Amino acid sequence: MEGLEEKNLSSGDTFLKYGQVFFALLLFIFAIDLLTVGIGNINEGIALEILNATKNPFISLFIGLLVTALIQSSSTVTASVVAIVASGNLSLQQAVPIVLGANIGTTLTSTLVSLSYLMNKKEFRRALSAGISHDLFNILSVILLFPLEIYFGFLSNTASYIADWFASDNSFEGPIVYNRMFTRSWTEWVVNQINQPVVSMILSVILVFFAIKVLSTAMYKSFVKNTFQDINKVIFQKTGLAFFYGLLFTSAVQSSTVTTSLVVPLVASKKVTLSKAFPFIIGANIGTTITAVIASIYKPEAAIALALVHVLFNSLGALIFLPFSSIRQIPVWIANYMGKISLKYRLVVFAYILLTFFILPFLLIYFTKG
Repeated sequence: MEGLEEKNLSSGDTFLKYGQVFFALLLFIFAIDLLTVGIGNINEGIALEILNATKNPFISLFIGLLVTALIQSSSTVTASVVAIVASGNLSLQQAVPIVLGANIGTTLTSTLVSLSYLMNKKEFRRALSAGISHDLFNILSVILLFPLEIYFGFLSNTASYIADWFASDNSFEGPIVYNRMFTRSWTEWVVNQINQPVVSMILSVILVFFAIKVLSTAMYKSFVKNTFQDINKVIFQKTGLAFFYGLLFTSAVQSSTVTTSLVVPLVASKKVTLSKAFPFIIGANIGTTITAVIASIYKPEAAIALALVHVLFNSLGALIFLPFSSIRQIPVWIANYMGKISLKYRLVVFAYILLTFFILPFLLIYFTKG
């Protein structure tokens, strides 16, 4: 009888976990569609302000960085930007720098996690190096790929070409109606009831953030937590395996913040070296792109292309750093060096966080907006 009761409880817990995942996914899709409809109804003046603010790609880059650093969710930012592009209020070329900036902004969390080891010198140095390595991968990838996008439209043109394969053929006569989400009748009703597009937008962003948090928590508890604890010794033995698990776990929880933050304690406690953990971090960066891909479902070609830009950016970054050990060690070496410097001068890490994620982006936005 006791065994049967335990089995029933286990089945009930499993059903509840899957139910939470399903609910969060539905809420996420609803929130993205609500944002698309809300933005589509904003007045012309606000639309022009959005367009003017993002004409300068550097401003767009630092807007993405700053906003993501503040709300600590690149998934929310990229999914919201996909919705804005789908509404027609932002072009693909204007949106790309925002997504690249969001990739840098999201790395702040793992660096902040390392600060919890501040009182233990040796662990702090290793933890900080692990946190900063995530920053450096995205910063170096932006330094390499952002100029190609500015001068040649490399990412946006490539993504548009690929997105064209998935886009429907609208050559038929009559009004063109792009694919609608199954939630559209509900979202249109909500927007009409609120009757304030800006309020609808704010509500939808809050719902997107909440849905991602619920989804990542549910997925982590259901599929990642026990697995990660059981096989963490196996995960980091080979470069390719570490990369694959980083991609897999992050795709499951839809948050590179969660999975990369798990690596920090492992490196801090010397259970794994940073060199072996770094491929996992690279894989996590690709895994997190699934959120934008989901957000682009049933959206116009430009929105699909933007989701593909996110995938392309992180995949190309992986192709640059992952295959060659000497290149892969560059971010690791810089991160270890910064860890050593911060151990001697504790204020360096706080200056680094404030300058990289807040002060520098704000100043550059302020002085280049004219």
